[in-house]
Amino acid sequence: MAKAVRASLGEMSITCQVCKNDVFRERGVKLNSTGGELFNLAWADERATGLICLRCGFVHLFVNPEIELHRVKD
Repeated sequence: MAKAVRASLGEMSITCQVCKNDVFRERGVKLNSTGGELFNLAWADERATGLICLRCGFVHLFVNPEIELHRVKD
């Protein structure tokens, strides 16, 4: 299983929009476009950081490259 992380954007801590939890599992997400798929260029599509809430499972997507992930100590 992926390591638990907390996330921030600058001075702002990120919490789940649904349950307000602040611990997530991180996963890279490819934002495929129809044109990219049609012309076999999906490899060039934009990527996002997916944060999956460890309490409720809601998935948050961030395209901002300045998001910081902080590993939660076991």
